[in-house]
Amino acid sequence: MISSARSMSGITSKQKTSPCSVTTATNGRDRARLSAEVTHNHPEGIKGALAVTDAIFMCRFYAGDYGDDMGNPINERLILEQYKMQIKEHIERKHGYDLSKTLDEIRLTYRFNESCQDTVPQAIIAFLESTDFEDAIRNAISLGGDCDTLAAITGSIAEAAYGVPDEIKDKGLSFLDEPLTEVYKRWEAYIRNG
Repeated sequence: MISSARSMSGITSKQKTSPCSVTTATNGRDRARLSAEVTHNHPEGIKGALAVTDAIFMCRFYAGDYGDDMGNPINERLILEQYKMQIKEHIERKHGYDLSKTLDEIRLTYRFNESCQDTVPQAIIAFLESTDFEDAIRNAISLGGDCDTLAAITGSIAEAAYGVPDEIKDKGLSFLDEPLTEVYKRWEAYIRNG
């Protein structure tokens, strides 16, 4: 069981990669690669993890939460549609994913598929066509198939771009038991304090 999990191109490599993007782009990619290699050790799984990490980092970068890799502030901020275009172009060029289809086109034929190459582009497109955090999640779920995975990936990108509305965050946190709430609090403290 362990050996088969380590060699698959499955989806969990990019579901768990969102924390890797909290550092600089270079460190985030290194961490995403290591994370995917441990559980999947497959080129497609690693590529998917790197693409998601890049999308999250670029949202944070363009949305104003981060500066460049050296921590310098970025003086020129882009509007939402401009940074979405930058992200789309980067993911297509760097990772070779086709992000040209619309959600309506994808819905016609999309079925459950656990591979990165048939999950990551769809999740990114769900974000690219969104107007806010909730819309991004709804877009991902509307595709069907492995919609919990699509929503997890899309949500991690959307959180970086839009933030999570308080009512959604509060409702989600209300489902956590005490040990998981403590993990969440430690993570939030880490994010705030670097």
